[in-house]
Amino acid sequence: MYNPPSIRTVDIIRYVTPLREGGSLPAIVEADDGFLYVLKFRGAGQGIKALIAELIGSEIARVLGLRVPEVVLANVDPAFGRTEPDEEIQDLLKASAGLNLALHYLSGAITFDPTVSQIDATLASQIVWLDSLITNVDRTARNTNMLMWHKELWLIDQGAALYFHHAPDNWEEQSRRTFVQVKDHVLLPYASDLETVNQSFVAILTPERIRTILLLVPDEWLKVAFGSADTGRSVYEQYLLNRLSVADMFVKEAQHARKALI
Repeated sequence: MYNPPSIRTVDIIRYVTPLREGGSLPAIVEADDGFLYVLKFRGAGQGIKALIAELIGSEIARVLGLRVPEVVLANVDPAFGRTEPDEEIQDLLKASAGLNLALHYLSGAITFDPTVSQIDATLASQIVWLDSLITNVDRTARNTNMLMWHKELWLIDQGAALYFHHAPDNWEEQSRRTFVQVKDHVLLPYASDLETVNQSFVAILTPERIRTILLLVPDEWLKVAFGSADTGRSVYEQYLLNRLSVADMFVKEAQHARKALI
């Protein structure tokens, strides 16, 4: 039985520390539920579209059975940044008043390194397939965006995915293109089980499941990104369904790129 996803909303009560290795200057914060989160700011460089990509990419990964930190919607009070001494951070906090996105902080996690941690072919293939579907360009050897936590692999930072929405005029054409950037994917050399994964994942991602994931995206974000919540939701839905319809094509692209590597 399929259980539709849900998402909690928290209020941020304390700014703990910036994570300066992130280009958009995310931060560790404390929320009113007592937990620490990595907060992604709506006022950062890529704005609300990066938050939308993070939410959609993370929840698709979760539906597929991959490990992703809990995603929550996070309210930032307009007065939150007034006591922040760092001017850059203060400006970011002011620009991010309202609803942001945060991921549960995995305390003690370490960056995944394929030369240190072994990964089996199925899991590698699953992650390569996911990133080909959502066109995530940011899972490279330079920046793996994966963590090892309690000896398990966790995916983080899907904000660079779905990059079509930064220039959406020809989104339908983009939805049916191969994902040539897969050649730089850090797990591609290990992804020898792509055909089997493709069959199982296409079956899991039914139109109903895609629609329920997209219902998690706040209307106000979609209005900012597309002018209309209904329009935005419709574009993302059709984009993803189109991607699924050409899954065989992007799998072949990945297999071809893998052969060139090994």
